[in-house]
Amino acid sequence: MAFGWIDEQAEARRGAGLVRILRPRPADSPLLDLASNDYLGLAHHPEVTEGAAGAARTWGGGSTGSRLVTGTTELHTELERELADFCGFEAALVFSSGYAANLAAVTALGPHGSLIVSDAGNHASLIDGCRLARGATQVVGHADPESVDKALGTHAGEAIVVSDTVFSVDGDAAPLAALAEACRAHGAGLVVDDAHGLGVLGDGGRGAPHAAGLAGAEDVVVTATLSKSLGSQGGVVLGSARVIDHLVNAARTFIFDTGLAPAAAGAALAALRLLRREPERAARARAVAAELHARLTAAGLEAVRPDAAVVSVRAPSPEQAVRWAADCRTAGLAVGCFRPPSVPDGISRLRLTARADLSGAEIERAVRVIGEARP
Repeated sequence: MAFGWIDEQAEARRGAGLVRILRPRPADSPLLDLASNDYLGLAHHPEVTEGAAGAARTWGGGSTGSRLVTGTTELHTELERELADFCGFEAALVFSSGYAANLAAVTALGPHGSLIVSDAGNHASLIDGCRLARGATQVVGHADPESVDKALGTHAGEAIVVSDTVFSVDGDAAPLAALAEACRAHGAGLVVDDAHGLGVLGDGGRGAPHAAGLAGAEDVVVTATLSKSLGSQGGVVLGSARVIDHLVNAARTFIFDTGLAPAAAGAALAALRLLRREPERAARARAVAAELHARLTAAGLEAVRPDAAVVSVRAPSPEQAVRWAADCRTAGLAVGCFRPPSVPDGISRLRLTARADLSGAEIERAVRVIGEARP
């Protein structure tokens, strides 16, 4: 029977409590949202939604082709210029998703004969980039610059180090300055994914690399998503002009993919301009995360101290994590539920995302519901 093995895998997932299902949400969901990545509360901001609508009216519903054919509009180049300026880099290149941006950066900068040193806690998109790259990959311990230094010392040729800036499971930050030091000692490049740092960390939300003093460095390449703090969709790679030019000519997820939809570009540009005007949103998101952590631990829950806007709460098992999240939903609170294989350490947890627009009463309500629903 064709695809008979699918049934076996489905049964194995059911037995391990790892079945995933889609839950379509209505436009006017009554749930208090601590599950999305809308860190700055901009996805529904009138300026952002009008940015999307205005771009669609002007440029159409789609970009109509790949970036090298008809998919690059003046709006795309405007967005790239402003993203590069905001984050402190010479140039930027926008992709259809953050996933595509990560695949592009790692595969194009990890050619045959090179060494790719990858953090054990990296996001799946970075891991897949390593798998697709022609270079050899060596996985090192999580947030361990000494292991990175040792790995680089075993290779005499071209090398890059690949890491998230803020890891999506527990919300802990990578030691960027130490990683850059290890790279420079061996002449290696540093490629970091700032998906969870952009808009939250750094001066006015300019990102973790900016906060670490690495913005604009010739040996640093940054990827990010437009779908979290900027409330839109898409991805971006930031770096020197020569790196960006190389990606235009060598990155398959750029060359062969349809360009980012104008509506998404317009929304991201509007959100970026709003963040420039209201930089306090970044600090507010961090403050909400810190308050969530303090209240959760005071309630006796095992929560990981956040370095950005992600707050992780450990659960006893995958099954109990699913039940815990479901009970929260029944009580009016949406939270994330992370289980293997999404978590590299095998520990299931609730994943909460702080938002800059959460009120004190909403924070208090969220902590109360999570505490009452605990297994």
